[in-house]
Amino acid sequence: MAKTQYYTATSIDGFIADERNSLDWLFEVDEGTQNPFGEFFAGVGAFAMGATTYEWVLENDNLLDEPQNWHDMYGDVPCWVFTHRDLPPVPDANVFMISGDVRRVHEAMMVAAQGKNVWLAGGGDLVAQFAAQGLLDEIILGIAPAVLGTGTPLLKHRLRVDELILTGVREVGQFAYLTYAVGDVARLGRHLAAETATVIPANF
Repeated sequence: MAKTQYYTATSIDGFIADERNSLDWLFEVDEGTQNPFGEFFAGVGAFAMGATTYEWVLENDNLLDEPQNWHDMYGDVPCWVFTHRDLPPVPDANVFMISGDVRRVHEAMMVAAQGKNVWLAGGGDLVAQFAAQGLLDEIILGIAPAVLGTGTPLLKHRLRVDELILTGVREVGQFAYLTYAVGDVARLGRHLAAETATVIPANF
């Protein structure tokens, strides 16, 4: 079943960018020889990001002058950018500038994804809107060995213990990758685990 996923890197104390909205600290971390993002993105059929994230990508990857960089990273996978201001589009990229209710856009993204996953690239404010509507199924965190103290929060939405269940742990370079099922998916996992516990004898 296709999932809506929040895949991002974060500091140990839960910030995805520093107080200057910079990711310079992140690029100092050894990623190792594997490429977990490439593996992840192969399963993505549509994705979304907020205006601040889009502007950072534009500048960091020099996309207006070198639009091929976008195509090298994301191919023709459609992207929805949530914004209330005019932003320059990446030339020839499959990007839609939109605003409004995330549920309506999520429906369009699921159709466009054609059975593949939907990726919420960030930031935390945008992902919080999806989480509040019950549209977030999975969180994948690449936790970097850094403590920023302040900056852009990972997610501005409260998720209770019963709304999260750890489904994966992986070490890649200096990153610790944690995967969590969210919301109804997590509750179903806990329910199935509880049922299994009642079936298997305690002294098994």
